[in-house]
Amino acid sequence: MALDISIFETIQPSRFVSFTIPNPNPSLSSPLIRIAVLDSPIHPTTTSASPTPNVAAMFVPKHRESDWVFSTESGHLQLLLTSPNIQRLILIGQQPIIAGSSDSPSVYRRPIDSESKSSLEVMLKPLVIALCPKNYFENGNLEVPILSYEDSIVSSLVLEKCVGNFVGEMLVEDVEIETTNQEREFRRRLRFNRMPNLVQTEIRIVPQTAICLDSVEIGGNNLDFKPDLGVLVHVYLVPMVASLALIGPWIDERVKVGFRPRALCLGVGGGALVGFLKTKLGFQVLGIEVDEEVLRIARKYFGLEDEDFIQLCLGDGMELMEKLAHGDGSYEGVGHIDPQFDVIMVDLDSSDLRNGVIAPPLEFIRKDVLLAARSILSKSGIFVINVIPPTRLFYETLINDFREVFSELYEIDVGNDENFVLIAKALPVASSIGDSENNFLKILRQAISGAYMDSIKRI
Repeated sequence: MALDISIFETIQPSRFVSFTIPNPNPSLSSPLIRIAVLDSPIHPTTTSASPTPNVAAMFVPKHRESDWVFSTESGHLQLLLTSPNIQRLILIGQQPIIAGSSDSPSVYRRPIDSESKSSLEVMLKPLVIALCPKNYFENGNLEVPILSYEDSIVSSLVLEKCVGNFVGEMLVEDVEIETTNQEREFRRRLRFNRMPNLVQTEIRIVPQTAICLDSVEIGGNNLDFKPDLGVLVHVYLVPMVASLALIGPWIDERVKVGFRPRALCLGVGGGALVGFLKTKLGFQVLGIEVDEEVLRIARKYFGLEDEDFIQLCLGDGMELMEKLAHGDGSYEGVGHIDPQFDVIMVDLDSSDLRNGVIAPPLEFIRKDVLLAARSILSKSGIFVINVIPPTRLFYETLINDFREVFSELYEIDVGNDENFVLIAKALPVASSIGDSENNFLKILRQAISGAYMDSIKRI
């Protein structure tokens, strides 16, 4: 059925339309060009009877056409919402390669020049103009701005796509990222389709065999990578671990009398946090993950293993805490669980097309859940939670809810204009940050950046 282009004459909030046209540039590999048009779900503020909408176009980087950032409505929406004051965003790119074809999977390599893209911009300029609202040109607009997409990815290769019962479609990819120094940096990432612009887990990877990095290419030379579990690269995980500085003396006491400190991690993902706590800081860790497929991916690609001091279980973290709080220490697949932890770390989120990512999920912020968490903490234990607040009011409400249950609250501003780490103490216990005699603090400072340890602020 032919597309009625008159539908684009007005802005209709949240309308998403995609279609294909023959490729006018024979030098490009795909015979079709995909066009996707999305109108913002946010109604523009009106200062006149007929406000002129802001429109922009973006050309998808070559070989990233299949990336969920560009090929899904949710990814398109996040691109629009991160472009200030845009009411319509037009995405243009080659038709994505169908998974399973002989050309797939393809390796993305950042193009050196943009000659082909520039020629396509010229060829498609009349179409871009035709896709603008009828009143776009009333106030003297003569051109449609072309937005560029920039991130740190130099090259990438998708290793696997799969579907989990809870999180839905997900993928694992290896990437090389741009660095500020001359050293090359390779990462492995886990991403979910429900929020394609967000990296769920990220770890450093290194070649399996000793080799000069100058000759290493993602997807080339039949080269395999292995996880480097000795470093945290995901931006908010380091401040989460830094929160342990508040209970350094308590951990020292535990170690001196022959006990390993114990951690409960709600939300395993690829297992970067679980593995780091055990490998670098000597914790005994229980990790609970709601999606079995995520655990399989963590074991296969991210170096996470069930071993002497790591237990992994499948289930709901809130349900587990409430069972332990009521004295039920048995859990399917794990057996008996000691219901006392020195730290509980929560890395859970939810998302939808309109609000984006929220952490923690709204259902987590219940008094009975917080009381359950407090009851399974040791006397000097801390409750650490990654927070991505959609609004300031959300964060302030969260803090007030925590104050009703916990005696002391602390925060670390991650510094990325997105994440905060909220730390709660069940009982007021003097911290010892800066204590030169504290062995655990020495170990912690060697394992992570001390800057986050020094930026813990009581609120």
